[in-house]
Amino acid sequence: MIILIPAYEPDRKLPALIRTIRDAEPWVPIVVVDDGSGPQYREVFDDVRAHGCHVISYGHNRGKGFALKTGFGFIADNLPGHGVVCADSDGQHRLSDILRVAEAVRRNRAEPGGWTTMVLGSRNFTGDVPARSRLGNTATKALFTLATGERIPDTQTGLRGYPAAMVPWLRSVRGDRYEYELNLLLEARHAGYSIESVDIATVYLDHNSGSHFRPLADSARIYAPLLKFLASSFTAFLLDTILFVVLSVLVDSLLLAVLGARAVSSSVNFLVNRNVVFAHGRDIPAGATGLRYFSLAAVLLAVNFGLIWAFEAAGIAALPAKIMAEITLLAVSFAVQQRWLFAGKAAKGALKTRDERSENTHIRA
Repeated sequence: MIILIPAYEPDRKLPALIRTIRDAEPWVPIVVVDDGSGPQYREVFDDVRAHGCHVISYGHNRGKGFALKTGFGFIADNLPGHGVVCADSDGQHRLSDILRVAEAVRRNRAEPGGWTTMVLGSRNFTGDVPARSRLGNTATKALFTLATGERIPDTQTGLRGYPAAMVPWLRSVRGDRYEYELNLLLEARHAGYSIESVDIATVYLDHNSGSHFRPLADSARIYAPLLKFLASSFTAFLLDTILFVVLSVLVDSLLLAVLGARAVSSSVNFLVNRNVVFAHGRDIPAGATGLRYFSLAAVLLAVNFGLIWAFEAAGIAALPAKIMAEITLLAVSFAVQQRWLFAGKAAKGALKTRDERSENTHIRA
């Protein structure tokens, strides 16, 4: 097993973590990636190097995702055939939890399909947790469940374990900053990997003051898939609504107005989602994807029509009724398109989430 630690402008907590690991596991390989911290942090990395760590440095900050992929590349080239546990440099992952994740990866090797299982160290967010962190994890969990239909207790954890066979795929997933770790979760199912969660402590030192997370810029990167979908859906909604209003005036038929407006707006929405929104949208030929999309559109259209009719029967005007129906179906549409329509290659393993309370914390190579 190898421990990989990305670090950007670390304080003395990083050498303290390395010393703690060395005291417990003197021979475990540790790879530290200096993500362009600059010369003023040379003393910290020299201290880390003096404890026998492999230290990789480059000139300027490239982001956590880039640092992790740099580490995976070094491991593939120089230390192949070993599982990897990734931990953060700010001291918020306890040694016992790092070892617990490592043990879960080691144990999975002996189980059928265990070489395809990613292990997450999941915090329970109890105690004195900064509001920003609690809110961010809650929002990301909800969006992840909406996008995939899978429930993961902690989508933002930096403590993760990967079997050796997963390293080439880890290097191929897009994203150079904080969005990279969420992309791993989003794409794991499509690549045939499963996910297991083990319980770890929730630790925030100095209210997470050492974090380099930028709330606006990095949140936008993390939520980009859903934000693009919402923008695409809103554009289609505006087009659909305008055409619906125009056709309602021109033809005295709710059904024809709904059908005509949806035929145009759904065609535009399909092209945007396939080419822009979903990462795997173009993996499937347009004909097959189109058949799936318009089958979905037909089902949603029938439900949409039924909802509008029901709302109008309840005394709600046509335009507000349509808006209410569209909002009701938005989440369903995103989940189905993400999981089924533009899913790329089929999953080989189902997601599994288990509570892991094993106290066996010995790392084995």
